[in-house]
Amino acid sequence: MILSSYLLVFVSSIVLSLVCTRWVRNFATAHGWVAAPELDRHVHTNSVPRIGGVAIFVSFMVVAGLAMLLSRWTGITLEMPARAMFSILGAAFIIFLLGLYDDVRFVGPYWKFGIQALAAVLLYAGGVGIHRLDLLSAGHALRTAIGLPLTVLWVLLITNAFNLIDGLDGLAAGSALFSTFVVFVTSLVAPDATTTLLAIALAGSILGFLHFNFHPASIFLGDSGSMFIGFMLAALALAGSEKAPTMIAVAIPVVSFGLPILDVALAVSRRFLSGKPLFSGDRDHIHHKLLNRGLSQRNAVLVLYGVTACFALLSLVLLHDAAMIALVLAMIGIGVTLGVQYLGYVEFSELQYVWRRTAERKRVIANNVELRRAVEALNHCADVQMLCGILRSSLHSIGFDGFRLERHLAARFAESPLMPLQRTQQGELQLLWDNEGRNESIWELRLELSADPHHRLGCFSLLRVGFDNPLLVDFNLLSCEFRMALSNAVLRTMNGHHSAALVPTPGNGASSVKVASAAS
Repeated sequence: MILSSYLLVFVSSIVLSLVCTRWVRNFATAHGWVAAPELDRHVHTNSVPRIGGVAIFVSFMVVAGLAMLLSRWTGITLEMPARAMFSILGAAFIIFLLGLYDDVRFVGPYWKFGIQALAAVLLYAGGVGIHRLDLLSAGHALRTAIGLPLTVLWVLLITNAFNLIDGLDGLAAGSALFSTFVVFVTSLVAPDATTTLLAIALAGSILGFLHFNFHPASIFLGDSGSMFIGFMLAALALAGSEKAPTMIAVAIPVVSFGLPILDVALAVSRRFLSGKPLFSGDRDHIHHKLLNRGLSQRNAVLVLYGVTACFALLSLVLLHDAAMIALVLAMIGIGVTLGVQYLGYVEFSELQYVWRRTAERKRVIANNVELRRAVEALNHCADVQMLCGILRSSLHSIGFDGFRLERHLAARFAESPLMPLQRTQQGELQLLWDNEGRNESIWELRLELSADPHHRLGCFSLLRVGFDNPLLVDFNLLSCEFRMALSNAVLRTMNGHHSAALVPTPGNGASSVKVASAAS
């Protein structure tokens, strides 16, 4: 009897949602209430109505309201206190009005957060919120000073997470449908008839709307739909967690809402790393990255449906066996890591590079010490053989494969003695430690040598074969102290005697990099 009543609620909400969505779409189109593709992050090409949340809200409220009024005849026992029920529906109505106003006009992010926080406070005041958390207070109820901020944070996170992923046709609605299914199953296992009723009514309303919203969409959710759905899922997750073990009550909603939460986490992290405003829109969300990799809108949405389904299944695994939480979290961690690498976020690539350089700091120090020893040795160098020996000893350990003196500079050296330097066909002087790299493409770092601000000696090039390993050395040290000591040593070598030391000229002798082929 009860399952048939839930099925009736589900089917009724689907039918009413189909009717309401078609009417809202036609009405909005007739009155010109459509969204044009104005911003760079928009992927649609035609003007489409974006108040689809009206259809979802109306169908949900009508079906859920009738089901609760007729609960005596349907066999559904509403166990949730009336105060909690009205706090959920009342706060959801506020969120819906906020989203609808933003669809028609515009609401700034701070006003949005403020009104969403107010709705979360109303939710908490009605008894729906985070009241227990073993991580902070094992076996004891949390004080309001802790439970209320956590509730507000949860509501803000989930409400805006579903709003953020609403970037492709059918993505937010389809992802929410999977999450609503998890809430529904959870409320059946830890019996809560009211949460079950609201979840199945919401699922039917979303499914009916999705018929018009899947690619190519003829109507969008808009903020009225995405924020309403996000808020309802956040509230139902809180209501359903009251009867579940605390760790599972926390883990299941977080895992089941994995995709929108992940997108929010990535958005906040990459905007922070790149120094961009946290509330600025961009084209770097997960769905945008999939489009950039060549997927069509439909295929990108299907891929993300699969990701959402995986999160949903993992959350149900926790519902079946709480002891699997470590394994589930490990699988999620591996999957997220591989997924982020596949999407190719440059911000996280740079972060990995910074961590790698931090781990390699010991080697950087050793190379800098070697370079400073070379500076000391160059200050006492006065012939070609000693110069080559110092450079080979120091530069080889740092990671260079040789050096070259440009033709203008090489012409100043007498023909003898030049060993172990060799002249190239272009008239340059060159020394490679490994002769096998002579004919390979090499990486070249040029240092401008100078006797004084007005006397240019010529270019000295440091050579490397390949790009596999990074240079772990302070380039300021290389381009300043080392360059000046080398300039002095080269000048003494050319003159054949000790000359006066050169005065450092910070503005002279910029370094440059190019790729060239070593000539024999």
